Amino acid sequence: MPLESRSVDLDVVFLGTSGSAPTAQRAPAATLVRRGGERILIDCAEGTQRQLLRSDVGLVDLPEIFVTHLHADHTLGLPGMLKTFALRGRELPLAVYGPTGLRDLFGTLRRVIGKLTYEVATVELEAGDALERGEYAIRPFRVSHGVPALGYALVEQARPGRFDVAAADALGVPHGRERGALQRGEAVTLADGSVVTPEQVLGEARAGRSVVLTGDTGPAASVVDAAHGADVLVHEATFCADERGRARETGHSTAGEAALVAREAGVRLLALTHLSSRYFGPDVAAEARQLFPATVVPRDFDTIEIPFPERGAPVLVPRGARRGHLPAADAPQ
Repeated sequence: MPLESRSVDLDVVFLGTSGSAPTAQRAPAATLVRRGGERILIDCAEGTQRQLLRSDVGLVDLPEIFVTHLHADHTLGLPGMLKTFALRGRELPLAVYGPTGLRDLFGTLRRVIGKLTYEVATVELEAGDALERGEYAIRPFRVSHGVPALGYALVEQARPGRFDVAAADALGVPHGRERGALQRGEAVTLADGSVVTPEQVLGEARAGRSVVLTGDTGPAASVVDAAHGADVLVHEATFCADERGRARETGHSTAGEAALVAREAGVRLLALTHLSSRYFGPDVAAEARQLFPATVVPRDFDTIEIPFPERGAPVLVPRGARRGHLPAADAPQ
């Protein structure tokens, strides 16, 4: 049987799925990506620290936060969260990434936050930059919102092919470090002087996973490019078709327009967020599914689990981030 490399869990936690203002059921924009033991927060709206505390995640000392743009409904949670970290005596440095203007924002926030017990680095990014993290990269891309704004794609590297135990046995590769080296892509020299290369014992490389988050945006070719073949596209859908004109005026998307982006990009699953309070989840889902059936509309504290492609499709887990709190009250949308 083929040997498998260590599996790393990947999921998306929806902490805030409302549009510009909170509702009784939905908080404003905040999304957490979890990969193995890493936690990456994208946007930090009003109340985000409380959403984390209400979830199974907890208010952990996040090492980094990514901001899609500087509008209040995506950043107002930063002062409170940063101050809470200091009140707990945090010492771990924090990096905050975002578009042009981020440093000016933090210059203003300093007067609100006061002295902190830890260092905060602000890093302004541009579309086309890449933050390499070994097994994956975070790639900012341009969106269309009328102000400096970025989406973010987390893209894993391709994985080595499956290890063919029978082929290794036939070549006389002993168990132990030699097989480990071959799985890492390194050639090995056997005791008899023969050289075995990875290509002789590994199958074709297997795709990694990718999750793409747009933040606020109108329909944009740059989003289609960034999301090409993604496992999950988290796209805003502030409006439905009846408010298409309003969407144009404000740099937002309708549910149908987000569905067209997903269809053109060939993603596996579309998740719609940033819903205006005038709409209900089922209405938004119905509009999008006419054009892209693989659409979900997460509620706050829902999660999407993203297995490796050969192990199945991404799946929405209702209340997946509150399993230790409350049972699911409603069926998934």
